[in-house]
Amino acid sequence: MTRAASPKLGLYALLGGAGLVAALALGRPEPAVVAAPLLLFLVVGLGLARDPELELETRLESERILEGEEALLEVAVGSATPVDELELVVVLPRGVKDVSPGAAGLHLDAGETHTLARRLRCDRWGAYRLGDVLLRARDPLHLLVWERYAEGRERLRVYPREERLRQLVRPARTQLGAGNQVSRAKGDGIEFADLRPFMPGDRLRRIHWRASARRGELWVTELHPERNADVVLFLDTFAEARRADAGTLDLAVRAAATLVRGYLRQRDRVGIVGFGGVLRWLLPGAGAEHGYRIAEALLESDIAFSYAWKGVDVIPPRTIPPGSLVLALSPLLDVRTVGALADLAGRGYDLCVIEVSARPFEQMPGGHLGESLGRLRRLEREKVRLDYQRLGIAVAEWVEGRPLAVPVEEVIRSRRSARRARA
Repeated sequence: MTRAASPKLGLYALLGGAGLVAALALGRPEPAVVAAPLLLFLVVGLGLARDPELELETRLESERILEGEEALLEVAVGSATPVDELELVVVLPRGVKDVSPGAAGLHLDAGETHTLARRLRCDRWGAYRLGDVLLRARDPLHLLVWERYAEGRERLRVYPREERLRQLVRPARTQLGAGNQVSRAKGDGIEFADLRPFMPGDRLRRIHWRASARRGELWVTELHPERNADVVLFLDTFAEARRADAGTLDLAVRAAATLVRGYLRQRDRVGIVGFGGVLRWLLPGAGAEHGYRIAEALLESDIAFSYAWKGVDVIPPRTIPPGSLVLALSPLLDVRTVGALADLAGRGYDLCVIEVSARPFEQMPGGHLGESLGRLRRLEREKVRLDYQRLGIAVAEWVEGRPLAVPVEEVIRSRRSARRARA
């Protein structure tokens, strides 16, 4: 630990030294007699002061929580020597707050260990390193101060909280795997499709006896099978609009996490593409283990500034399988993302866009200049939406404070007209 003199030590030393200088200068013993107790106090205090031998250990109750939840951090501190006064401060990264009441002041006897519990609230998703602690100890006479900064090794993963959705965007095409999506093809399933005359090889259990009795010949029921689908989340990480506490990327990651969990519960295969200054992707997969992999990938999402022009050609072909549903989450602030999405639609992908609105995060200058600039940006985004609709792309705007279910349902309603426009 590093040692530093306290203000009290400096004051006592100044007064004692001044007394001795005055005694020598005046040639009288009285100033020296007055300064002697102070100097004796300093000598005794410095003689009794011992460097504390502190041992520190941190432990995190849970390594994974959701946004808005609290995590319990336990800090165990012990000393082989007595410590009259010990101050302990837990240094936290941005996005994590200490909500425990009271200050952390301790008194430790020799060989004693004290465990301090601090409740931490995490208001933003992300991967955090916790356990950094600042220790400050004082000797019994408060003449010296020892300080130590201990770096923690605890890792905390805060996952985005899930929004409530009544329904999900249904893919236009399904795959061959079993799932909860009703296929447009006919086969073995539980959803009614049609009636047709009996043919050799049809199973007897598929005979529709009521229709057969009414028509005087055997008729069978055709059904729609339940299949799974491939869904790819397209996350724009080129640019974002941001204020101090939140930004469009925060909302986009929260929406992506919600959609991933929803489609995985339907036994669909889900993949993710982070399209920005740094290209990241995860091939479509299913199951709880794959869901954790996507969650870990979302925690690493960040805006990477780049001048390089990128198109969809940089995305590996297997990342977006043919026939998959592509759900794009973007503030539509970068022309590279706008062009890449239009290119995906032109290549025949089933594309939907949820625009994470940048309006609540933009800081405009005051007066007529700010009004004109805001109106110009709104017109630019409106033009992008109209261009997408002409290409047959369903697009909806998601504004902060509104449930995610609102733009999702808008996309579902507009997909029928978007397909007609594409045709």
